[in-house]
Amino acid sequence: MRTAYLVLFVTILHFSCFAQNRELLYNFTAIPQSSLVNPGADVSYKFYFGFPVLSGISVNAGSSSFSAYDLFADNGVDFNDKVRNAINTSSRNDKVVANQQLELFSGGFRIGGRESRSYISFGLYQEFDFFMYVPKDMALLALDGNKNYIGRSFDLSDLSVKAEVLSVFHVGFHKKVNDKFVYGGRAKIYSSGANATSTKNSGYIYTGQNAGTPNLYTQIISSDLELKTSGISTFTKDEYEGNIAKDISHNTFFNGSLGLGFDAGFTYYIKDNLQLTASIIDVGFIKQSKDIETLTYKGTYQYEGVNPDFMNSDDPENVFDEFDKAIPRDTLYNKYTTWRPVKFYSSIQYSFGEARSDDECNCLGKVDKYYKNAVGVQVFAMTTPRAPIGAFTAFYRRNIFRKLDLKATYTFDSFSNKNIGLGLAGTLGKVNMYLLVNNILEFKDVTKANSAAFQFGINFIFQDPKD
Repeated sequence: MRTAYLVLFVTILHFSCFAQNRELLYNFTAIPQSSLVNPGADVSYKFYFGFPVLSGISVNAGSSSFSAYDLFADNGVDFNDKVRNAINTSSRNDKVVANQQLELFSGGFRIGGRESRSYISFGLYQEFDFFMYVPKDMALLALDGNKNYIGRSFDLSDLSVKAEVLSVFHVGFHKKVNDKFVYGGRAKIYSSGANATSTKNSGYIYTGQNAGTPNLYTQIISSDLELKTSGISTFTKDEYEGNIAKDISHNTFFNGSLGLGFDAGFTYYIKDNLQLTASIIDVGFIKQSKDIETLTYKGTYQYEGVNPDFMNSDDPENVFDEFDKAIPRDTLYNKYTTWRPVKFYSSIQYSFGEARSDDECNCLGKVDKYYKNAVGVQVFAMTTPRAPIGAFTAFYRRNIFRKLDLKATYTFDSFSNKNIGLGLAGTLGKVNMYLLVNNILEFKDVTKANSAAFQFGINFIFQDPKD
């Protein structure tokens, strides 16, 4: 039984194989891309455009229960024992996440004349999302088998995973109504190149021992498992002879399943130096309709007698035949809808150290007066298949020179309680560059980090000569 469970577990992970908090980028208005996490951010320019492919590169990965070092450290511990230790110290609510984003092009421009404070922005980016709860019960069963767990029920609902590759084309509108209030919104078209979703699972695996009969067992497997895929099944066929990476890339850019979404946000100045912001990002859905396939394993299998061995039984075919009849694998081809993970941000910022300059305006939109320092707090929340996750961030921003800004953050979330991040953004002439790095204390040995993220980009920003 142990081998069979291990094969089942690895197979599910193979087919399966989203924390997207951007606390450094949020409200860092020296960077035009800050409007991606708040379309109502207080940014201004005559027009800007991003350096193609290099305007926004970001990677975010994390595990709330174990690190790469826990699994791959060269310390003489057997790999199976490392996996077992990682699983034993995890809970079913621990998460493994990854997010990657590549901005292919972006830009924005002012509309309505030189005195206008209204702006249009646009862009196209590619994104990869992965979110999985640690399937603790299934992992224990796969690693140890059921020998030491007689009388225990293993919960199949522990399996909850989502993965997707998509592109997003967006157009936004942003208006500074007056010196106190800015609002903005963004419409999005999603194109999903590949999607795998398995979040609505239930059932259990139970092995009991009959009283007074130590060699007789009751084995019950009640299964209601479902794996929905879009844009993937073609690659699993024996006759497929293409290039998977190339074909997924082709499907991702408006040849895959389509969907719609929007972002919205605002900035409000309670006082000249006291600012409140909030935004909601990725309220949207994708209608999965291309190359769709849903695999289900639904039914109940019950066996009473000597503990069955699927691999070495004298008559394994009968065991498999009975199992297949009790819990058949069905393949469906129905369209399905997936919802994007909705993100919510909010912040309150206090600025101090007033300064004045006659220099050319930067992205901050402050012409005559600006503040060299700011402190504040941010909150973040995101929907997941079970319950929302969140983060709390304290930050300090410093204007080092007129066009060179530093932002430092301390973030507390389910991945780390010592996540310190640093971000630097500067403009030289028309060229704007930025680099944002999270969890810098772990960079001495990044394999021990439970989470890591960075973002880099280059833009070109243009202002009116008299601004």
